[in-house]
Amino acid sequence: MDEGSGPAATVFDALGADYERAFGRSAAHHASLRRLLDDLAPHGRVLDVGSGTGRPTAQVLSEAGHEVHGVDVSPVMVEIAARNVPGASFTCADILRLSLEERSFDAACAYFPLLQMARADQSRLLRKLARLLVPGGHLVVATVPLDVEDVDVVFMGQRVRATSFGPEEFTELVTGAGFTVLWEQSTIFTPEYEGASAEPQLFLHCRRA
Repeated sequence: MDEGSGPAATVFDALGADYERAFGRSAAHHASLRRLLDDLAPHGRVLDVGSGTGRPTAQVLSEAGHEVHGVDVSPVMVEIAARNVPGASFTCADILRLSLEERSFDAACAYFPLLQMARADQSRLLRKLARLLVPGGHLVVATVPLDVEDVDVVFMGQRVRATSFGPEEFTELVTGAGFTVLWEQSTIFTPEYEGASAEPQLFLHCRRA
């Protein structure tokens, strides 16, 4: 197992299961997973980028009979996920540096892992996911659609650097990486932790061209 490193790993090591308690009951996230399940053929192979505690994403997909491989930079998150979802596999690594076989996944999920990546790395990741998917494979990606770059924010008591795009720019980034957007949902979500404020969220369901 490769060791995670860097600021994101430090932050999510500290948050651990608290992150799941804050975000795990998002109605929009669960609706997105149900939509993906409707799109997937039985026994699909799914890559879960930024897999966190394994719940809800890896758990829902694994329990539906899909082969799920999660990747996260946080060793603590990977340990929790392995306990939570024994039917899936998890690797502690930087997804941009991890060697994976091209065209080996039927779908990929990226629920909010891009927010702590530089803009160039977000583009690199999306293009890498296009290469990892089979032709016609599915991508689900979610972000906080704000036009910010390397801003200092406090997230669940942890100081982090955040980068994102506005909704139109983010959609262009995804399509430019080789995907067709089939469906999108914009919502406002308030995490379940003390002092949380409402945040915009954008979910895109896409297909590899």
